[in-house]
Amino acid sequence: MRKFLKGFAYAAAGIIHGFTERNFRVHICAVGFVTWFAVRFYGLSRAEWAVLLLTFAAVISAELFNTSIERLCDKVSPEKDEHIKRSKDTAAGAVLVSAIFAVIVGITLFWDTERFSAVGAYFTAQPLRFLWLGAFVMAAAVFVFLPERLKNNH
Repeated sequence: MRKFLKGFAYAAAGIIHGFTERNFRVHICAVGFVTWFAVRFYGLSRAEWAVLLLTFAAVISAELFNTSIERLCDKVSPEKDEHIKRSKDTAAGAVLVSAIFAVIVGITLFWDTERFSAVGAYFTAQPLRFLWLGAFVMAAAVFVFLPERLKNNH
């Protein structure tokens, strides 16, 4: 049983390591904002939530796989190597494919001009809401980019 539980601890450590990657943090912020908008403005069905959650999982998982492959490639061959480059590019391509399809899923689930009007009305009814949204966007930008700046300065 201990080995089984240790496996979860190792997996959690891998997910936590994902937060060291800027693109992972971008995807986490996107998940947060999309989830908030879905809860606040859309009455998604259980099936739509399932599609949305699977889409989130696909993008986050692809990003974790990409990070894993990049780290392993860098360890195995720190010098320039065409095979390593192709492996890393292919892994990054998998993330791009999942992100593109996530956008398509988002458009499919959320494209509704009447809802867009409701979102606009929500924010214009009380301008403070728009300021709060701006504050959350700024906080997300700090979350995404500040660790990168700190890493590059050391």
